[in-house]
Amino acid sequence: MLVYQDKLSGDELLSDSFPYRELENGVLWEVDGHWVVQGAVDVDIGANPSAEGGGDDEGVDDQAVKVVDIVDTFRLQEQPAFDKKQFISHMKRYIKNLSAKLEGDDLDVFKKNVESATKYLLSKLKDLQFFVGESMHDDGGVVFAYYKEGAADPTFLYFAHGLKEVKC
Repeated sequence: MLVYQDKLSGDELLSDSFPYRELENGVLWEVDGHWVVQGAVDVDIGANPSAEGGGDDEGVDDQAVKVVDIVDTFRLQEQPAFDKKQFISHMKRYIKNLSAKLEGDDLDVFKKNVESATKYLLSKLKDLQFFVGESMHDDGGVVFAYYKEGAADPTFLYFAHGLKEVKC
């Protein structure tokens, strides 16, 4: 199994269990998330509790909750939305910090295409949710999520060059 860690914070943000599609010349990865139910599971074992003296209040007091699989698996922390000025400021800092960690062809491809990727994100800014890794590191990478038109499940966007592949 492969896990993808944020190069700046070291947080695990993705794994190969979630297939991705490349966007903006490979600078962004698009990953489909899914709402899943966690918690209480109603198992029908064929018994009739009312016939056996049991009531509706017996059993475990679990609550089923709906979570997004990627957010739950990697313990992503949602952040307040950015306005345009905050977003541009964050991106400038992120590009500077990440560029220092890249070299060779990776750096060239990133620098050549990051502007178009940033414009792509900026065009969706009002629809984006922002997530960071579990450590909530200030300078770590941000994972972006949005809902495609008519979609019930979120789509996540990652900066590919900001991820380090680790074999588990």
